[in-house]
Amino acid sequence: MSLGRKSPGEGRFPWSRMISKKEEGPLRVGGQAVIEGVMMRSPHCMAIAVRKPGGEIVVKKEGLNFFSEKSFLFKFPLVRGVIALISALSLGIRALHFSANQALPEEEGQKEISSWAMGLTFVLALSFGIFLFFLAPLFLTKGLRWFFPILSTSGLLFNLTDGLIRLAFFLAYIRAISFLKEIERVFQYHGAEHKSIFAFEAGEPLNIEGVKKFGYLHPRCGTNFLLIVMVVSVLIFALIPHHLPFGYKVASRVVFIPFIAGISYEIIRFADRKRNRRGIRFLIQPGLWLQRLTAREPLEPQIEVALRALQEVLELEKRR
Repeated sequence: MSLGRKSPGEGRFPWSRMISKKEEGPLRVGGQAVIEGVMMRSPHCMAIAVRKPGGEIVVKKEGLNFFSEKSFLFKFPLVRGVIALISALSLGIRALHFSANQALPEEEGQKEISSWAMGLTFVLALSFGIFLFFLAPLFLTKGLRWFFPILSTSGLLFNLTDGLIRLAFFLAYIRAISFLKEIERVFQYHGAEHKSIFAFEAGEPLNIEGVKKFGYLHPRCGTNFLLIVMVVSVLIFALIPHHLPFGYKVASRVVFIPFIAGISYEIIRFADRKRNRRGIRFLIQPGLWLQRLTAREPLEPQIEVALRALQEVLELEKRR
């Protein structure tokens, strides 16, 4: 771990040209906003930059093994989507744990958040998410059959109603948490992450002025992924025979999550490669609209943190 301030470097950083000689295709970099910071990851590495209450930027960086996008598991379609989901969950909780402890007020005797407490919080949050977005809509749709008998006879209408309720819950939840001040700052860091990645992909200077001109909505965003999951889940669950016992439908909402994640990952991967085509731009537009709820225009200090994380992970890749 390294401490201290470091302003984003001036001039161009030809990392993509240097690394692409050893890799097949351009280097893919993704990220995640955390508490007062940003986590950036490349195929082999991860770096987290967090601004402490005193103003200095703290960085944690490390290589990736099992979760590396260059592992043999990422050669198999659908499987790599499940691995990507597990990777995002694992790295995300570690990044949040680190950022939460670094963002704590610097008071004497302040205790850090333990790993088990963060892990328990994550398990509870994940369980709540599965219940709210997969199980609750199903039970609510079942209850609506008393008012709309056609839902009992038409599997298509039943699953469509279930899917629309799921999407409504998802949008309402994101809208509700966006009013929280702490979440608002996380959304600003989210925008800083997108802008920094855009600048890197365009080969622009990795400094604040070079990054500010880019937009904060990125087609390869986790928000897009979640929206695709919602849409794909409607199609997958529609294939479940309507005459099966209700308990089977409940179990399917959990069992099929990895499969749905795998399909959604392949869709967003394809859309990212073809995003300059007019038809693909039309298809990804709803995801960009949704990002307006989860990303905000960042401030310069937040861009500085995102750039620090990006430069650190690129430096790790270059050393390879």
